[in-house]
Amino acid sequence: MDKIKSYLKEFHPIVHILVFGTVLITLTSSMSMPFLAIFLSQSANLDFATIGFIIGVGPLAGTFCGLIGGVLSDFIGRKKLMILSLIGLSIAFIGFISTTNIIFLLIFSIIRGIAQAFFGTVSKALMADLTPDNKRYKMFANRYLASNLGYALGPMLGAFLGIGGSTIAFILTSSIYVIYAVVLYFMLRAIKDSKHNNGAVSKDNMNVALLWHTLRSDVPLMLFIIGGILLTTVHGQMSVTLSQYLQANIIDGVKLFAILMSVNGFTVLIVQIPLTRWSERFTLIQRIAYGCMLFAVGEIGFAFSTIWIAFIISMFVFTLGEILVIPAEYAQVDEITPQHLRGTYYGAQSLGEFGNFLGPWFGGILLSTYGGTTMFLFMAFISLLGIYFFYVGKRSFNKKMQV
Repeated sequence: MDKIKSYLKEFHPIVHILVFGTVLITLTSSMSMPFLAIFLSQSANLDFATIGFIIGVGPLAGTFCGLIGGVLSDFIGRKKLMILSLIGLSIAFIGFISTTNIIFLLIFSIIRGIAQAFFGTVSKALMADLTPDNKRYKMFANRYLASNLGYALGPMLGAFLGIGGSTIAFILTSSIYVIYAVVLYFMLRAIKDSKHNNGAVSKDNMNVALLWHTLRSDVPLMLFIIGGILLTTVHGQMSVTLSQYLQANIIDGVKLFAILMSVNGFTVLIVQIPLTRWSERFTLIQRIAYGCMLFAVGEIGFAFSTIWIAFIISMFVFTLGEILVIPAEYAQVDEITPQHLRGTYYGAQSLGEFGNFLGPWFGGILLSTYGGTTMFLFMAFISLLGIYFFYVGKRSFNKKMQV
């Protein structure tokens, strides 16, 4: 009980609300979103590449709108963007089950991508605003842990209830977004501190021109973004191509996919705390490098697996890479971020979401054309390539600080 009280006092109440909301959202969305590729192949009868494009175009739109979201979060405040984003996500999930028309599916995917980018950018910036510098890595790790708590329980709960990947799961996800938006609205209204409520800066200090100038002039940031794109290509939408491959090539592949999603989540729940503590002896760049290597090993495992246990082991290794990479990647960008431009830098970081388009789309093309083995091996290569850009970016930042 004392540990719980101590933890509650360690972070701002809004941070706790955002973390708890992450659990609810991922719990329900993991019953629906990871199965979207399978759902579309059955309901709309589309090929791998088309499904990958539909799912990937959302993150593609979110990639560029995330930049705007970062600026707007600094310019006009967090609250309105966060609430509108949650409503947009609710609309998108209902839209996916209401039509089989490719154009409308693309529109709903774009709405989801933009809303997801806005909410992700703004919520991370707000959580960082409300958290002391020395606790931000732990805060990002907790956010990631909360996300995986939902992903661990969601697929298994959905399978147990018989609603995984069904229209009921999409409706439930949409409803949770609306409820979360209402709760968050009233919680944010309770904040009296205008700095935390609005997160605004003066118009003279924040504009789109400054954003583009930052992207052009900050070489470490650009290198980190390129590295982030590569890593997101591998892990961001891994579930899309993996689910398509399992459905087409493995007996009871859909059931195996649900198990793998739960393995992914439960691995994070069980291993994250000890692995995070162990990894604290290493620098952020070293954690990212080790994570990328584990990504590559996991992808190679997927490429040559033919039985369930082999896929499960490969997913376990892949997830170890996620545990190391994701919070370290956030913290690495935070390390080079000027405090008065946090929303802008986090918005720039959202360019890494471009990988969420490349992963399902290009992965779908490789899967259709060359098969799963080639696709997984190519993703392993991309994982290793990401190490180079993060290493060079860190070296460039160190040189910059010495000048």
